[in-house]
Amino acid sequence: MAKKKNTLFECQHCGEQSSKWLGKCPSCDSWDSFIELNEIQQEVLKQTITASSSSSKARPITQIEQDDVLRFSSFNYEFDLVLGGGVVPGSLTLIGGSPGVGKSTLLLKVAGSIAKSGKKVLYVSGEESAGQIKLRANRLDANHDELFLLSEIKLEEIMSELLRENYEVCIIDSIQTIYSSHLNSSPGSVSQVREITFELMRKAKESNIAMFIIGHITKDGSIAGPRVLEHMVDTVLYFEGEASRELRMLRGFKNRFGSTSEIGIFEMTQEGLVSAKDIASKFFDKSKAQSGSSLTVSMEGSRAIILEVQALVSETTFPNPKRSATGFDANRLTMLLALLEKKLDLPFNNYDVFINISGGIKIKESSADLAVIAAIISSFRDRPISKESVFIGEVSLTGEIKDVYSIDLRLKEAQAQGIKKAIIAQKTNLKLDLKTFAVDEVSKMIELF
Repeated sequence: MAKKKNTLFECQHCGEQSSKWLGKCPSCDSWDSFIELNEIQQEVLKQTITASSSSSKARPITQIEQDDVLRFSSFNYEFDLVLGGGVVPGSLTLIGGSPGVGKSTLLLKVAGSIAKSGKKVLYVSGEESAGQIKLRANRLDANHDELFLLSEIKLEEIMSELLRENYEVCIIDSIQTIYSSHLNSSPGSVSQVREITFELMRKAKESNIAMFIIGHITKDGSIAGPRVLEHMVDTVLYFEGEASRELRMLRGFKNRFGSTSEIGIFEMTQEGLVSAKDIASKFFDKSKAQSGSSLTVSMEGSRAIILEVQALVSETTFPNPKRSATGFDANRLTMLLALLEKKLDLPFNNYDVFINISGGIKIKESSADLAVIAAIISSFRDRPISKESVFIGEVSLTGEIKDVYSIDLRLKEAQAQGIKKAIIAQKTNLKLDLKTFAVDEVSKMIELF
């Protein structure tokens, strides 16, 4: 009797596997994305899983020696901040972002800066020729003898080049364009991306090379390819911001060598992406006071940033009023409006409410609740709020205003930017040159207008 063939199907969007073909992927909900893996592809998959599994015996943690993480600077302050203090030799970093946001520009500029410090850097491009990269390098002032360019999409040729020279940094632009001749699938497929990432990871660890991989993103903003890609690398960074705006933000979503709460803020100039020098003035306007505008102080990692909250309240012409928020959680906006209706008896069921966080940044904490409420009431009553006041506090469902963490850092940043008054949950003992006003309930906010 002939041996029964083992069939294996794999989703080309997320890497989900099944023993039978499925019309819709149960993991990523993609349609017609399952393809059958042949025997060679299945064998490579088994080898990858076997090689990545550890066969060493377990030891007591008290007998394990701690690894000392030695870093070197990328000579870009914001980039070092997101990485956790600098580049770690032997690390594998994945950087994603929308087309045109500045991924290649930033890494080429970083490559040039590292090369000028005496380290050998290999920049591999599967999308552009060496001549095209040279044009961009001239604009970015990234020319140096220690920076090597390789226009190649074949993995075996890239690995051969890494063996030829003692490179300390390698940049792959991008992972979806590289392919291995051992697999029959096309570049960018799940099997290719998984195999290439594993080989690059193994090379980075063996040779102590700091490896950076640029990844394309899908329509929903996630890295294209299998989810296992993000699990295999040490660090995952995403660019936020639109290509039409000068400011771009680099946020960490995974970092085995540092915190993921830090963000890097860059400014697009003729010399490429550079560290934003005067960050404070990028997110709020110090011009005359206007109704529907309030200021708050948000913490992004260890950095305090003053943000402007803009609100527009207008009578609705539809049966169901609109609720829209840009840079702020829409569900939290709905909750705050319901709270204002109950506690202050404001008829927001007859009004459309729109919220926008100026500068394109997204607030991921609840400390801006008080500023959102202040902006909404200001727009509703058409009464401007002074640009010398900030609102810092979390609002609960019961209408209480709660204190937030790092209030001292927030107030010091507000004072440094010329703020004269701070409305917070409770007074502090800090000796600052700004007045603090304690407001413990939402119902008392109406007294400010």
